Amino acid sequence: MAAPLKVEFHFDFGSPNAYLAELVLPEIERRTGVKFDYVPVLLGGVYKATGNMSPAESLHGIKNKPEYNALETERFLRRHNITKFRSNPFFPVNTLTLMRGVVAAQLDGMFEPYFRAAYHHMWVEPKKMDDPQVFREAFLSSGLDVDRIIARAQQDDVKKKLIENTNGAVARGSFGSPTFYVGREIFFGKDKLREVEEEIVAQLATERRRTA
Repeated sequence: MAAPLKVEFHFDFGSPNAYLAELVLPEIERRTGVKFDYVPVLLGGVYKATGNMSPAESLHGIKNKPEYNALETERFLRRHNITKFRSNPFFPVNTLTLMRGVVAAQLDGMFEPYFRAAYHHMWVEPKKMDDPQVFREAFLSSGLDVDRIIARAQQDDVKKKLIENTNGAVARGSFGSPTFYVGREIFFGKDKLREVEEEIVAQLATERRRTA
């Protein structure tokens, strides 16, 4: 019997486009019946390994392109009826502690509340989440045992897992976030969600024909 189709969402909380894309994933899951695996990666590590840089850096000084990117974001928000999004005035934020925290939460069965709180404090009510005191107060306000998470995030298995995720993503072709995998097929960016869904549907149909 063939293994079920594996679909993945590689994310870093520092990417606003990953936040916006993730808000659409439940729609794709409902329509296709798949469930995305959420894979935390350290975007700074991906950039370093690939020689890439954030759009804020790559678009700096370019005439018209940053404005067009902002226009595309507005179109995305309207298309998907997204109302809870604000630019983070402290961007870019160093996400190392945030990402170690989500790996710890994933390993310890606390992923969902941590994930939602982290995105809330980055892109709904944005804060300087690389400030340790701000980080602690933000997660406390969301009802999480933040001291447990902070301590867990410093343990070697958590650090190792984040490094493995990041290096593994680069080895498979990743260069930024959000990145999606449908089986072995890679897609980058929130504007590729339609193609992601089409590939899921195509691969599911192929598998059904194979097993019929």
